[in-house]
Amino acid sequence: MTQPSVDQERTVQLAARALARAGLVHAYGHCSLRLDAAHFLVCAPRPLGLVGGAPGSVVPVHGSLPEGVLGEVRAHQSVYRRRSDVRGICRIMPPALMALSTQSVVPRARHGIGAYFHPGPRLWDDPRLLRDDARAAALAEELGSANAIVMRGNGALVVADGLPKAVVLSWFLEDAARIERDVLAMGFAGDGGLLNDEEIQARQVFTGGVVERMWDWLTRDFDAAIDSLPRT
Repeated sequence: MTQPSVDQERTVQLAARALARAGLVHAYGHCSLRLDAAHFLVCAPRPLGLVGGAPGSVVPVHGSLPEGVLGEVRAHQSVYRRRSDVRGICRIMPPALMALSTQSVVPRARHGIGAYFHPGPRLWDDPRLLRDDARAAALAEELGSANAIVMRGNGALVVADGLPKAVVLSWFLEDAARIERDVLAMGFAGDGGLLNDEEIQARQVFTGGVVERMWDWLTRDFDAAIDSLPRT
């Protein structure tokens, strides 16, 4: 069985705490990091703000979930199985996105940060938990090549080519949802104010430390705190 390095464990722990600090999860939510083609590391099955220095669990991309791993981690399995480009996944429950999702509404490209999800995010129109292989596989199929899928009344799944980037995109998705919610609350709807194709393409870039700066901000002061915690 593949074993994670200290740095890989720390990345998952930092990601968990960052998602909690940003209000993107509460008691529920999880994140994972691909280790190789056949395995990934998922965070300890705790509220993410309480993960601390607890080690995660190594999960096979193919096969049964190990004992103690949360049932919805099947969704991570299905995405990693289908998408070789995905190296990090966040399962989040952010409030603005959740409110929109109850009306089957997903945020659109109304500002620069929202452009990162165009032409998505996708919508999974089913509020049930993903605790069986068939439903998890169907969700991965619906996600397709997108970087996020909003689940009606049930949060979202965000994927990227690295876990820090998936965390940053999770924050971006909730920011886009806040903008969408506020625009709708102001009485505006439809296509007015959407970025055009040229504007979207110009904003869908990751140069200039886009991921690194947001990751540093979301994880500020965490390294020393995690290093001081006992591993359990």
